[in-house]
Amino acid sequence: MTDVTSQFRKKAATESAATESASAGGDRKPPRLALRAPGKRGSLRKRHSVLMSVLMTVMLVYALLPLFWLVVNSSKTPTALFSTFGLWFGGKFALWSNIHQVFTYNNGIFLRWFGNTVLYTVAGAGGATLLATLAGYGMAKYDFPGKRLVFAIVLGAVAVPGTALAVPTFLLFTDLHLTNTPWSVIVPSLVSPLGFYLIWVYASDAVPTELLEAARIDGAGEFRTFLVISSRLLAPGVVTVALFTVVATWNNYFLPLIMLSTPNWYPLTVGLNNWNQQSFSAGGQAVYNLVITGSLLTVIPIMIAFLIMQRYWRSGLAAGSVKQ
Repeated sequence: MTDVTSQFRKKAATESAATESASAGGDRKPPRLALRAPGKRGSLRKRHSVLMSVLMTVMLVYALLPLFWLVVNSSKTPTALFSTFGLWFGGKFALWSNIHQVFTYNNGIFLRWFGNTVLYTVAGAGGATLLATLAGYGMAKYDFPGKRLVFAIVLGAVAVPGTALAVPTFLLFTDLHLTNTPWSVIVPSLVSPLGFYLIWVYASDAVPTELLEAARIDGAGEFRTFLVISSRLLAPGVVTVALFTVVATWNNYFLPLIMLSTPNWYPLTVGLNNWNQQSFSAGGQAVYNLVITGSLLTVIPIMIAFLIMQRYWRSGLAAGSVKQ
């Protein structure tokens, strides 16, 4: 028995020594290099990249072409508008002259229209953003009976176009004797179902419920919690809703058209269309150069507002995407 055990130990020692020598580099086979097949994925990605670049270029041209047309034709005289190519400069450069005429034509009523538009935008869009923020935050962070019914009503309101409600709104304000007043444009602009829904969805994830509970434990009231904590977390969503409401109110045309009959209360959209319609009336003066130049001046404030607020909007696009 002892001889068998000793032989087994010798055999195991011999095999162990052979294994160690092989692992030291004697019998070890070199690792195989993984050979890649021809780069089908690389070529496919390249095709997708080229296709996306082409699509983005087309979309960029589509978006900037109307603005370029405005800039080019705002620099032309009334005669050059119809005698030169529309997508390039031609004739006398009359941009500054056209701008001066816009501000002085008809006793400077363009400035009155501009002030009306600012009033409607600040009061209407600002109020709509505030109400949407308060209501959306309340729907996201508080439970109450009938919450599902409110959700269904909001979704239904988002699906209804504003033009479908214009005539009923006009009849309602006629009974209230508020037509042809600024209130007939401001009050309907205060309701923004889309903004309400966006804040609701954003607040559900952007404002942690645990943070609100901690603030309540520390003795903070609901209004203080909203103003100090929640409002800062909701800033990107609020800016997004503000952009939508500002653009919608600034470009609003149909509602002021049916509500207002006095030119002194017109916004820019209705006022510029009134200038455009002059050429079709008996004895009216065609002022196409002023209509185009005024349209260019109307676009500039919206562009400035977007450039100012886009950093707040962009900062919230990835909010909540990374967990600590």
